[in-house]
Amino acid sequence: MKPFSRSLQRDLDAAVNDVDGKQHSADDGDGKQNTERGLRRPSRLFYLALLYTVFWAMVFYHHFSTSVQKSGSATVAAPTVLQLKPSAFFSVPRFFLRDPCAGRYVYMYDLPPRFNADLVRQCHRVSASSDVCKDVSHDGFGPPITGGGEGGSLPERGAYDTDQFMLSIIFHARMRRYECLTADPATAAVVYIPFYAGLDAAMHLGNNDLPVRDALSRDLMDWLARRPEWRAMGGRDHFLVAGRGTWDFLRSPDSTGWGNTLMTYDLAIRNATFLNTEASARHGNDFAVPFPSHFHPSSDAEVTGWQDRMRRLDRAWLWCFAGWPRPRGNGMGPERAEIIEQCGKSSRCSLLGKLNHYVPGHAMRLLESAQFCMQPRGDGYTRKSTFDSILAGCIPVFFHPISAYLQYTWHLPRDYRSYSVFIHHGDVVGRNVSIEEVLRRIPPEKVAQMRERVIQLIPTVMYRHPAAQGVTFKDAFDVALERVVDRVAKRRRAAAEGREYVDGVDGADSWKYDLLEDGQTKVGPHEFDQYL
Repeated sequence: MKPFSRSLQRDLDAAVNDVDGKQHSADDGDGKQNTERGLRRPSRLFYLALLYTVFWAMVFYHHFSTSVQKSGSATVAAPTVLQLKPSAFFSVPRFFLRDPCAGRYVYMYDLPPRFNADLVRQCHRVSASSDVCKDVSHDGFGPPITGGGEGGSLPERGAYDTDQFMLSIIFHARMRRYECLTADPATAAVVYIPFYAGLDAAMHLGNNDLPVRDALSRDLMDWLARRPEWRAMGGRDHFLVAGRGTWDFLRSPDSTGWGNTLMTYDLAIRNATFLNTEASARHGNDFAVPFPSHFHPSSDAEVTGWQDRMRRLDRAWLWCFAGWPRPRGNGMGPERAEIIEQCGKSSRCSLLGKLNHYVPGHAMRLLESAQFCMQPRGDGYTRKSTFDSILAGCIPVFFHPISAYLQYTWHLPRDYRSYSVFIHHGDVVGRNVSIEEVLRRIPPEKVAQMRERVIQLIPTVMYRHPAAQGVTFKDAFDVALERVVDRVAKRRRAAAEGREYVDGVDGADSWKYDLLEDGQTKVGPHEFDQYL
């Protein structure tokens, strides 16, 4: 084989037209001699050498231009010194690297302030009985709790007095620092609507003037309808975090009942995905996400340290209930009354009782002292205390499947027996069952397994601090966003095939769709049918 340089020189010489008018003879690639006058066609080796030269020229240009840009950002300009490093020759060009945000980009609307920031500034209008302006501080986390709170029952760092209805603000604060935000809606996997629907609803829930109660929700829908991003998929790639129970947004436009008409005013809005702290078992476009609890960590070490602490606790009580009575004849009242009565008669149960005001440290100290924590229905089917108890490493006991099993299907295991106990509320109210006897019959090794599963769930149901960096655990925000992105991706694929993706329906069987495994499309009989 001839040296590369000689072969290249020979081809370059042969490509030059002979000024003496002589003919050049060369192989044409088929073994025949080409005797035409003038320029001869360069060989394949010539093109290979040309590509080789261009490639390395681009590598050198990329390396040196990057070096110059970095040096240009310094305060005092220094002479540019070109230093050849091994990385200049062996680093992978950026256009070969996989985009870590591919399929995860989020386009966030820059809404007029009347839909979010102005609502925060008008926090004093929400309630006369509680200081909501305190609750909206620190990006919705509320005031920091220092020193571990009452009795040291909370972490030294990352603890806040967080109100259960601040999730829309918390989510927005996190999204503003999301690493995969994009200014180009065409590249976005999903579109986020940062409307503080919960704050708006809270300001007007008791207002008998229905047009005023519905005004901002209708204003939002009119605003969205004019946006090309909305029209691109009819809102099917949009999502909104309402931050309250679905029931606050489901009033029919021709009704005078509870709530506003955010989710019913326009059929188009039902194309969007709603994230609420309590979803309806009869609607297909709302999904429940955890209530915010009191711990918002900034590092992996803070989370693992808290989990280890929960594992080491000496739990003095078999069971407990952190809550107060409701009128016996009112909705969930009989259920709570019977739980309180049974607990009061037991030497192995402890009650928080009614306080003048809710103190996070008191409640957490009780939850951390028991093996099982009662979670009856609250104002709705769900309770913030469910996630306080998980944070405390306490095994939750539910009395209705809608309180958790049909709600938080994105964040809690499908096998509800692995982390919780279910006792039907009808048996409790009818006094057909002793809560303590049910709990005592669970073998100690099973209790230990359940508690460990609960402790493993802690990162999944908390909302980390938005400024946290370098964390590896997925929190409730991450889990919810992944599932929304996955839902929208399936809708896009269906639309490309000329069909509508259906993962839920309105009606009695709506909740069953949320329990389907991947690949399943049909619902059938379920063990919870008897309770619904």
